[in-house]
Amino acid sequence: MSANEIANYTCPRCGGTGWERVEPGGMVRHCVCSEQERLKTLLKDAHIPKRYEHCDLESYIPREPSQKAAKLVVAKFIDQYPLVDVGLLFLGGCGVGKTHLAVALLKEVVKKTGDRGLFYDFRDLLREIQGSWNSVSQASELDVLRPVLDARILVLDELGANKPTVWVRDTISYIINCRYNEKKVTIFTSNYLDNPSRMGEETLTDRIETRLRSRLYEMCSVVEIGGDDFRKAIKQAGYIFRP
Repeated sequence: MSANEIANYTCPRCGGTGWERVEPGGMVRHCVCSEQERLKTLLKDAHIPKRYEHCDLESYIPREPSQKAAKLVVAKFIDQYPLVDVGLLFLGGCGVGKTHLAVALLKEVVKKTGDRGLFYDFRDLLREIQGSWNSVSQASELDVLRPVLDARILVLDELGANKPTVWVRDTISYIINCRYNEKKVTIFTSNYLDNPSRMGEETLTDRIETRLRSRLYEMCSVVEIGGDDFRKAIKQAGYIFRP
């Protein structure tokens, strides 16, 4: 089908109305094409970065036992959703696939249930909040935070990446507490471990404080992923890495 044909395509089932007639009886229902368009809209509104749009479970190739175990945890989570009580907290070094698995989970949940999901790199979220005030429109940080608080399932990537100032900690606390109180499912990723292998390395608790780390124990199951940085290995091998 050419681009012109696609642009002028009309669904033969519903004639472009979004409703198809069910025989016998003459009842109508949402057409398959309208559900497909709704799904496209939901995935677009999830704000998954282009770099991660390709991520799914099939393309996540485990290279060591903890990665294989993490993939199984995600598959089980998707299978059980929405009958889940807690989210997931992916912990591990750079390039082990934390964000890949989080995005794969988000996409599959949206496809499976039609729930509204949202992806945010925590650093980008903080920048948006900091720059949100507009004296003309009277916009405020709550306008930025509302979709984050309301999303049925939220992926918050790179937790603890920003320097833990008072404002950063207050913002994390507000988001986590609101979603905790409303029993919203949240998926976190972080490069900071609970028990680093090297002396002197900061822990996740160092970055978000003891009270919030304790809250995460209630909100999430920890999935720790080990292994070497896949991006670094690919670069050293002389290939161009396109995650």
